[in-house]
Amino acid sequence: MGYDVVALKSAAFDLSPDPSLVVDAEGALVAVNEAAEALFGQGLGLLARGRFQAALPPGSALVSLLNRALDEGARVRERGVQISLFGLPAFEADGAAAPLGDGSVLLTLTLKQGLGAERGGLEAAGLRSIVGLGRMLAHEIKNPLAGIRGAAQLLKSGAKPEDAPLAQLIVDETDRVRRLVDRMEAFSDDALPDLSPLNIHQILDRVRALAANGVADGLSLKEQYDPSLPAFLGDEDQLIQVFLNLVKNAAEAAHSRGDGRGEIAIHTAFRHGVRVRAAKGQALRGAPLEIRIQDNGPGVPAHIRDSLFQPFVTSKANGAGLGLALVAKLVAGHGGLIDFESEPGRTVFRVLLPIASQESPIA
Repeated sequence: MGYDVVALKSAAFDLSPDPSLVVDAEGALVAVNEAAEALFGQGLGLLARGRFQAALPPGSALVSLLNRALDEGARVRERGVQISLFGLPAFEADGAAAPLGDGSVLLTLTLKQGLGAERGGLEAAGLRSIVGLGRMLAHEIKNPLAGIRGAAQLLKSGAKPEDAPLAQLIVDETDRVRRLVDRMEAFSDDALPDLSPLNIHQILDRVRALAANGVADGLSLKEQYDPSLPAFLGDEDQLIQVFLNLVKNAAEAAHSRGDGRGEIAIHTAFRHGVRVRAAKGQALRGAPLEIRIQDNGPGVPAHIRDSLFQPFVTSKANGAGLGLALVAKLVAGHGGLIDFESEPGRTVFRVLLPIASQESPIA
């Protein structure tokens, strides 16, 4: 297969200021940009010796990334990938792979900490703040709220007919604030997940059934499961909450199309070589269990993408912005990672979970 190497190299350079490499359908390296040459200290002629994929260690996350891009026919990414190439010391980077349409893939490396490190446990500043705020609200606001609600109900019972709606408004608004406090209080629960052997597909089937009879009613709801996935250790209630929240958000996005063609897809897969950094600076651990929730809605607004998992960030007119922050906390508590990719007509939230227990990181 012939390649215009100059054109490919120019395209790789233009697509990303980060180190970029183009790997062809046979696994050979056919183009690199200047940033990649600077990173590895070698030009294309030296870097391209031999077959690129064959030189990667067994179970390499880069191979998984390249294969995912080809399988899905779209740009994909991995956070905190361990990279060992061309005899250089291993380093960590975010990786992105985009198919170029002819069997080749553009691989881009971003040399900075990714979401895996930022979202480990409660180390993220936003989650740490919301934990303290949740505790404060639970102790300082719930009791006064109960008093206000009780007083409003007494006022309503003796109020004139024209004043009763105002008293009911106080009751309703007090209940709304109480629900908000309850949601924020969830962040203050530092208890470890109650781990037990689980089958991820049983959890997803339950979530699908709940959604099909509720938020996803009227939508096309599809699943594509990898039947070979092994059991894993997790907290069933927490994981149902995680995936029900993600499916609910996907359903709202799909419904917003307004054309009756909204779709949600749930996919599972086993991703060899995928690792994430655990909480508090612990070693990387394997997290090969992948669950993707995809919708064909309008996409996540660009102005909130970088902070989507932080508390109080939302695109919903009446949203509190706590759902995805809590999801990120629960996933991190399982030693996993959540990230997303979004463009108009395609948004994918991806959860990676470890197969091993939290006490037994994969070496």
